[in-house]
Amino acid sequence: MKGRRWRYTQLPTQVEGTLSGEEGEEEEEEEEEEEAVPAPAPQDPVEPQLTEASQVLGASEIRQLSLHLPPRVTGHPWSLVFCTSRDGFSLRRLYRQMEGHSGPVLLVLRDQDGQMFGAFSSSAIRLSKGFYGTGETFLFSFSPQLKVFKWTGNNSFFVKGDLDSLMMGSGSGQFGLWLDGDLYHGGSYPCATFNNEVLARQEQFCIEELEAWVLS
Repeated sequence: MKGRRWRYTQLPTQVEGTLSGEEGEEEEEEEEEEEAVPAPAPQDPVEPQLTEASQVLGASEIRQLSLHLPPRVTGHPWSLVFCTSRDGFSLRRLYRQMEGHSGPVLLVLRDQDGQMFGAFSSSAIRLSKGFYGTGETFLFSFSPQLKVFKWTGNNSFFVKGDLDSLMMGSGSGQFGLWLDGDLYHGGSYPCATFNNEVLARQEQFCIEELEAWVLS
């Protein structure tokens, strides 16, 4: 089912099933008592409020993505700072639109195959001499279920903005996601930063629509 949340089986913080037999027996009664008391599900996200409708993501995709955003942006509105349908296909224009914003950014796009994917950047997209960002940065793809590729800790090649390209994630000369200066052509390759799969259906793609949302 498209709207279901993806499973968290790969998260290193999951500790289910690690209790010893004795500890499990001792806690059975307590757990049964706790289950009898209604409580809100801890994973229920605060529904994000968008300043305008997205031309890329539907309500289901927005809800799924919100589960993987850092707690510090929970409840913050999503402000559409740049979109190709309104602002044109220009990376330099994207940089200009980002001026004055410091908050984290959700970059979402749809390619010529209808594939939806993108990246979360811990800070605003900008021109830079080197890579910047933090371990909050991640890549994602709906294929069609949501897959999120978070920082591996292998390197710190999060985001780098040139006049002619935008790069996110790197390793062995390849980028997890890169976009050209016209925001028309792009590419996606497995990289050490996120240990990601190819985000699109093919390594090189053409962009149909791109949006940049500031979450602050």
